[in-house]
Amino acid sequence: MPKCVLAVIRARTILSSMIKTTEYIVQTQGHCDIHDLTPALRHTLTAVGLKEGHALVFVAGSTAGVTSVEFEPGLVRDIHEFFERLIPEQRDYFHHATWGDDNGSSHLRAALLKPSLTIPFRDGQFMTGTWQQIVLIDFDTRPRQRSIIFQFIGE
Repeated sequence: MPKCVLAVIRARTILSSMIKTTEYIVQTQGHCDIHDLTPALRHTLTAVGLKEGHALVFVAGSTAGVTSVEFEPGLVRDIHEFFERLIPEQRDYFHHATWGDDNGSSHLRAALLKPSLTIPFRDGQFMTGTWQQIVLIDFDTRPRQRSIIFQFIGE
């Protein structure tokens, strides 16, 4: 296919896509507090009316992360114990001396997990596994009000 034809096809695809961005607020308790974002994400996808594309879930801040898990009590406990063994909360971190605070473990945990996740959708439904939910994990050492950005790109 000639390059000029390919460029025209790409331009048409870009023009038919839409971007919808919303903010979702979650009150957390910190200390590896886990919240299932899946119901809010599904509701928002229905409300924006896109049928195919992908959703970006992003948490603003450097002491929380987003991932996908089977959201059930045993795994929630396993996640908490995993992060406590890997990056203990009560240890002394260089970050504490820099800022005079106590959340060095929170920053390390969040850096390991990452602040965003992308999920594809088709026919207005997320293409996730049966037991897969999208969750926010707040690692900070105090309660927080978290701003979660849902951004949908599609048609």
